[in-house]
This record gives sequence, C-alpha cells and structure tokens, in this order.
Amino acid sequence: MRTVLFWTAFLRGLKAHELGEVRLVTSDAHTGLKQATPAVLQGSAWQRYRVHFKRKVLANVTAGSSEMVTAAIRTIVAQPAIEHVHEQFDVIATMLGRQSPKVEDMLHEAKGDLLGFAAFQQSYWRQVWSTNPLERLSKEDKRRTNVVGVFPNPAALLRLSGAILAKQHDEWVARDRRYFSEARMTLVNTRPGGKEGQVNPPELMKA
Repeated sequence: MRTVLFWTAFLRGLKAHELGEVRLVTSDAHTGLKQATPAVLQGSAWQRYRVHFKRKVLANVTAGSSEMVTAAIRTIVAQPAIEHVHEQFDVIATMLGRQSPKVEDMLHEAKGDLLGFAAFQQSYWRQVWSTNPLERLSKEDKRRTNVVGVFPNPAALLRLSGAILAKQHDEWVARDRRYFSEARMTLVNTRPGGKEGQVNPPELMKA
C-alpha cells in the first residue's frame, strides 16, 4: 500500500516538472493520495473514481438488480445543476437503501468524494466526471508496449510511450471533438469571479 509520504513525493515531483493550475484530482480512494492532494495541490478538489466505486456497490446487491442500480446511479450525474445533483443523490441513496441499507450507507459516506465534478460549471461535467478517455489512452499504451514485450532499456520504453502520447496530442489538437481544447482549458482555469469558466470553491461540494 502506497503511503501519504509516497504520494506527497510523487505530487511534488509533478510540480517540480511545472505541473500547475490543478483544479480536480480523480483517483481511487487511496487514503495517502487523498491526504497528499490538498497538502501539495492547494486549492484543488478531489473526486473518487466512480466506476470503481460502482463495482463495490454492485458487489452488495443481487445480480438481478445490478442493472437497475447502475441506471439509478447514472441519474445522479444527469442532473442540470449542482443543487439537483445533491437532491438526486439523496433520493437514489434512500431508494436503494430500501433494498440494501449497506448500499445506502456506502453512498452517503462517499457522497462528497463522488461529486467533485459538480464544483465545475455544468458545461464541463462530461469531461470531468469520468476519466474514461484517459483510461482508453492508458490501455492503448499498455497494448502497444505489450506487443514489444521486452525493451532493451528505459529510454526505449519512453520513446514508444512518448510517440503514442504525441500522436494522441496531435489528434486532439487537429479535431473539433477532443478531450479538452486549449481554449476550454483556459476557461476552466478561470478563478472564481470570472465568467464562462468559473469554478466554485471546493467547499460548495459539501453543501
């Protein structure tokens, strides 16, 4: 298990390589990472990776109800405004609690961790509520490196992975449909008090 010391050193290493303006960190519920994030990346919010959380929820319901539970949880992120997200979360938790009180407890306990995306303007939710595009990129990198199998040295591995990332970067730059354009990233980084890209302070997530 990686400790808070490991994650603190890891995040400081990223900052040393000019990582800046981090507004949201999405990850599994690593205790060390949760503790290191606000200490190193001041002002950033943290969000739990919801796909992995959903798997834990489904492990506590019957196989026959898993599809219903999945559909119900999806309605939470389909809401048009932050206040509706919180209201729907409570409705779904209560509804699922009739079948499984443990699931209701899991949802309430993880509420603040799962709703980090709601601190952003609604037009950005689709990009920040999930890391699926980055997961697909990671899988492609893994697939390509597995084809090679054994690399003669670390530099050879970096050359291949770097080429894969560079190609993806070029595709995102050239296409209208991309994960985040440079212009939209500029708007996301607008501090509270700005216009289109305004991001609510992290404390609003706890409302």
